[in-house]
Amino acid sequence: MVPFDMLKGFQKRIYTSIILLLLLILMIADNHIMAFFLMLTGIFSILEFFKITSRIFKKNKIRQLSFNIIFIIYIFCFCTYFLTLSSFLHLKMLIFIILLTCVGSDIGGFVFGKILKGPKLTKISPNKTISGAIGSLIFSSLFMLIMIYYLTKSVDPFIIIIGCITSIACQLGDLFFSFLKRKSFLKDSGNFLPGHGGILDRVDGILLGMPVGFLTFLIFY
Repeated sequence: MVPFDMLKGFQKRIYTSIILLLLLILMIADNHIMAFFLMLTGIFSILEFFKITSRIFKKNKIRQLSFNIIFIIYIFCFCTYFLTLSSFLHLKMLIFIILLTCVGSDIGGFVFGKILKGPKLTKISPNKTISGAIGSLIFSSLFMLIMIYYLTKSVDPFIIIIGCITSIACQLGDLFFSFLKRKSFLKDSGNFLPGHGGILDRVDGILLGMPVGFLTFLIFY
């Protein structure tokens, strides 16, 4: 029997995911809404990152400041390029295809990891399994294949490669922030999203997966 606390946490995760999906649809529909939520996401991500670095670099304020500045610049560039490129319809479609591919990677890792379990992927994040990593690759490739086929009515094997590269980047981003949270003795970056943790817990993989996926797509096409 599934423990009540685990079941309740899973329900919260589902409800929050539905709300996030609705917000994503609104962002696709209106660039003003997109700009607003990008700003909120950026601000909360930065604040949560500050909390992590303040615990890691308690005795080294210069290093803490350096990491914080680099992250602020990265978030600013990420959000700016996301919004600017979304002003062009064809690029907006590509951006959201890659974003949904990143989401697919996350879903695949969660589903395969929970169902198949098996050996751990790394000590950095005890919840990550090899089966979850494989599931991330499969789901991200399927998500991208389906979306590209829906738009072009054609199947290109290179799409699978792009999906896998995007997923690998997502997983590396996830592991990087898992490493930082482990160093700071934090389970989650925050508690803003019920069942998910903080904003940074949801976008950690996306922050690396999206730019890598976008550049990979441009290289192949």
